[in-house]
Amino acid sequence: MTAVPEQVGTVSVQVRYFAGARAAAGVPEEAVRLAAPVTVSDVLAAVLELHDEGLAKVLPACSFLLDGVAVRDRGTGVPAQATLDVLPPFAGG
Repeated sequence: MTAVPEQVGTVSVQVRYFAGARAAAGVPEEAVRLAAPVTVSDVLAAVLELHDEGLAKVLPACSFLLDGVAVRDRGTGVPAQATLDVLPPFAGG
């Protein structure tokens, strides 16, 4: 699904990148506007169109939060004005 200019029937999603995903995207966050209806997969496809292959390498290992709730199914619908957090695996101890 391709990002589209603001118009009726579109959904705006704020995508926030963390750690390695931020480095790969080159930005901490960005707004993406897509034709409705929108799924998490649609948002991810749109951000991949906006960035180089570095982000494409990181995304498969990432987990996602949609408005603060973990997303397990990328077919999950995304409401207007949602926030999608992109979280790569974190090293911890």
